[in-house]
Amino acid sequence: MSDLTIDLTAPNGKKFTLPTGLFINNEFVKSSSNQLITSINPTDESEICSVHAASASDVDAAVRAARSAFNHESWRDLPPTDRGALMYKLAGLIESHAETLASIETWDNGKPYSVALNEDLAEVVSCFRYYAGWADKIHGQTISTTPQKLAYTLRQPIGVCGQIIPWNYPLAMAAWKLGPALACGNTVVIKAAEQTPLSILYLAALIKEAGFPAGVVNVLNGYGKEAGAAIATHMDVDKIAFTGSTATGKQIMKMAAVNMKNITLETGGKSPLIVFEDADLEQAAKWAHIGIMSNQGQICTATSRLLVQAPIYQEFISKFHAAISSTSKVGDPFSESTFQGPQVTRAQYERVLSYIESGRSEGATLATGGHPQKDVGSGKGFFIEPTVFTDVRPEMKIYREEVFGPFVVVAKFETEDEALHMANDTTYGLGSAVFTRDVERAHRVAARIEAGMVWVNSSNDSDFRVPFGGVKQSGVGRELGEAGLEAYCQTKAVHVNLGTRL
Repeated sequence: MSDLTIDLTAPNGKKFTLPTGLFINNEFVKSSSNQLITSINPTDESEICSVHAASASDVDAAVRAARSAFNHESWRDLPPTDRGALMYKLAGLIESHAETLASIETWDNGKPYSVALNEDLAEVVSCFRYYAGWADKIHGQTISTTPQKLAYTLRQPIGVCGQIIPWNYPLAMAAWKLGPALACGNTVVIKAAEQTPLSILYLAALIKEAGFPAGVVNVLNGYGKEAGAAIATHMDVDKIAFTGSTATGKQIMKMAAVNMKNITLETGGKSPLIVFEDADLEQAAKWAHIGIMSNQGQICTATSRLLVQAPIYQEFISKFHAAISSTSKVGDPFSESTFQGPQVTRAQYERVLSYIESGRSEGATLATGGHPQKDVGSGKGFFIEPTVFTDVRPEMKIYREEVFGPFVVVAKFETEDEALHMANDTTYGLGSAVFTRDVERAHRVAARIEAGMVWVNSSNDSDFRVPFGGVKQSGVGRELGEAGLEAYCQTKAVHVNLGTRL
């Protein structure tokens, strides 16, 4: 074991060697400050290992490497088809190392291994392949003006992109950002969340193995207040892409203004799921369960406000409770039978518990859950029972604020207009869902909900080919799909004089 790698064995027996340094200019290096981040296993609260944390000086070194790579012919002049080929190769490497990456993700994050492998890693591979296919299809256009002018546009990369990813889907969010950035020909400095610093380092080694030129992708761990702020304020970073809380997103917007960086933000949500009386209640209850309880409730688009029409309110609650009871097995994330693992950190665990206390004190009805789950393993770990509050009123804190856990509120409405008013009565506007058999109502309500995404008769079944993003305080811009490319390229207009004389 060198001083910048460590040999580890995950709880499922998977053995691997993990780099622990900062990945700058295709090499793993120590932090200039020797500061470290220690990863904690949320299942039993034990230490996994420590990795290097970037200082502002390290961020500067990574940005310099990215700028040099952006201007170097090995990347600048690489034919886009060849750029796509590198991305296809990386996707193949990720696929062949999927079990290791999923093991790291589960160990570091707490999500069920079956989800990390079959859902998250599958999405990572698909996302890279999708954008690899776009690499040689990004082009400008000719524009007819007059016979004396040839006008055309070029779609060109923005430059050096700073990317800051969250802890709930570390690898998936890295793919969402790296895919379009690389397809468009940018270079990247990407920082992982300090809560989940491990899987991105293994990915960095695969990026080098795939053959990307030095400096094209630089991978840092570090604390947000130091490394994240250094990326956001750096004068030679052309773009910032961030996924995380709304509060942090606002701070990044302010910092990025120092040189008017191009910006993409995907932030918080308090997404509504509306169930009309004509809905298929069995399906509505099952999708509502998936929409809030999957990934331990740690999903920005989680449909965490269930708005149910009065005539079917009690019947829906009964079916929703049945879906939780039959599916939400809380346990060891490496167990095949586990649906819900631990919250990612003690801080997140305590945050969810504080909202449970708030719901009680505000007078909502605790229908199920509401306690730490202490019957897993040795009794340690950040496990919380799936929690449902009913008879929730719109003025309550638990109705208005994002909890980010296995925690849902249920409220009642009478009419379609009231449902829309309740759905839109929020500072957020990320996801939403509508359950009805009336196709006219479905389209009508989908058009009037103030959200970047609407699922009709489903919840949280996003797709890498379809744009993802929010309105209001849920973000700026779009990721995924063809729309995701717009965030990473800029249009240059060229005017060629074909005969106009002065």
